[in-house]
Order: sequence, then structure tokens, then C-alpha cells
Amino acid sequence: MNPHTSSTELRPDLARIAGWIAPETRVLDLGCGDGELLAHLRDHKQVVGYGVEIDMDGVIGAVGRGVNVIQRDLESGLAGFEPASFDYVVLSLTIQSMRRIEFILDEMLRVGRTGIVTFPNFGYWENRWQLLFGRMPVSETIPYQWYNTPNIHLCTLDDFDDLVTSRGARVMAQVVMHQGRRITFLPNLLGSLALVRFERAER
Repeated sequence: MNPHTSSTELRPDLARIAGWIAPETRVLDLGCGDGELLAHLRDHKQVVGYGVEIDMDGVIGAVGRGVNVIQRDLESGLAGFEPASFDYVVLSLTIQSMRRIEFILDEMLRVGRTGIVTFPNFGYWENRWQLLFGRMPVSETIPYQWYNTPNIHLCTLDDFDDLVTSRGARVMAQVVMHQGRRITFLPNLLGSLALVRFERAER
């Protein structure tokens, strides 16, 4: 057993991402936090993983798990990573706080074959309900007030699908969740968290 292995289970959304990743592949995790996903993939799927994280506490946590991590602001792009150098590029619960979303999607598709993005689904019914009554939504996946939120680009599942297509990619799989459970009925209305896997379209 790897000396850095943790006995804790993955969060349900991270477990879904791990299920999409094949063994013995190369994974780049953008905004990797404390490296929980990469450590799991290393220990259970023999994945070679690298993380990018701006927060120093996250970097320290990832190093403590034995994860290869670089401290970097994703807004500056992925310079230094060669084209097609990864099988998967993951961006989990980060894209909604980024300013240059189109740019980071293009960079993900440049350095990786498959992109995986997760984000709060703004189309979730509780968000719509709060807007109906004239209030900005506050929920489990959007837990901030309007004046202190880091989220600057909120979208629905359908919005993100359109964006992926506009960047010359195609959606390969989607999972929508709420409180750790998969939602299959009216997912854009009843799911608060979206997970999307996409690839470069064939030219």
C-alpha cells in the first residue's frame, strides 16, 4: 500500500469522475485542492497524475498525499504542458470562478484528449425559485451571498453543452447530481451539480 494512501472514501462527485478515468493513464487535475482525487487514482488505478493549485494550503495538502502539484493561477493558462500530453484533464468546481472560460476549455483540449468539468447547475429548481422571489440564489452548491461570491460565471447544463460545442468539442457523457445522488429525471431542473465529459471533435 502506498504510504500516502487515505482510508477515507471519495466525495460522490469525485467518485463519478474517477469512474470515467481508465487505469494506467495520465491525468492533469486543475484546481486539484489537496489532491484527494489524484491520490485515489494513483492508488486504485495506477494513474500518473499531476495537479495545479493556486491555494498554498491545497498545495501543502497535495504534497502531503504524495501528489505531484504545481502552484499556478489557471487564468494564465497551461503553458509548459505539451499538446496531447494527458489522457484526461479535470476541472472540478472551479470553472464558475474563472474569468476566461473559453480560454481554459481550449487549453484543456490542447493538452488533453478528454476534458472533465464539474460545476453548480444554475438551472436547479431552488435557484429558479429564489430568483422568482427577487433574491439571488444561495444553495448547497452556491453557498455565497451575491456580494462575496467567487462565482462570476454561472450556467445551466444546457448552457455548458452549447459552449463545449462552440469550442469544437463534443459532449461524451453527463451526470447530474444532488446531495450525492444521481438525478436522471429532469436533470437540468432537479440536479444541483453537473459533471460533463467531452472530447475534441474529429476533424
